[in-house]
Amino acid sequence: MEPLELIGYLASLLVAASLTMSNIWKLRWINLTGALMFVIYALSVHAYPVFAVNGFIVIVDIYYLLQLSKKKDYFTHISTSMSDPLMKKFLSFYENDIQKYFPGFEPGSLKTPECFFILRNLIPVGLFIYESDGEGRAIVKLDYVIPEYRDFKNANFVYTSKSDLFKEKRFRSFVTQSSVKEHQQYLKKIGFRQSAADSTLFERKID
Repeated sequence: MEPLELIGYLASLLVAASLTMSNIWKLRWINLTGALMFVIYALSVHAYPVFAVNGFIVIVDIYYLLQLSKKKDYFTHISTSMSDPLMKKFLSFYENDIQKYFPGFEPGSLKTPECFFILRNLIPVGLFIYESDGEGRAIVKLDYVIPEYRDFKNANFVYTSKSDLFKEKRFRSFVTQSSVKEHQQYLKKIGFRQSAADSTLFERKID
């Protein structure tokens, strides 16, 4: 296969993949990459109609990415409990996706959970559940964000902006366990350190 032909196929795959993304930020970036590759391909084979369409798509993607980067979301949280009807409906509705990242999560097995919803522009986009180990560590049982809002803004709100919430309760660090590779990568990106003795154990100091 010629390199130029490979670029065309790869561009097609990226554009197609972007249409499967629920996260609008990822959708725009992947779509932009695919469109740029189509621009290169079209210019190389003198397919000017293809160049024109994808050049327009590049401009549109860049415009919306700039708008997204400037957008300021309003974050807050609201305490909840395991008996809250909204909590039950939320856990039931997203059960399969929750099990994908938190396999074995069982609400009934929690002893003294502290729970709150993460509200983004007053939309409940995430659920955070933790327990105290009695020694200054907040054991994170669930840190779930719905697919449409899966970026690092939610994590920044919980672990940085709301750190005083945990300091007031005399917590010194967050601890969690995960054997899911994608979730482990997320934990590392938001400042958790992987234990050398146990690869599933992660800890982050509370600043």
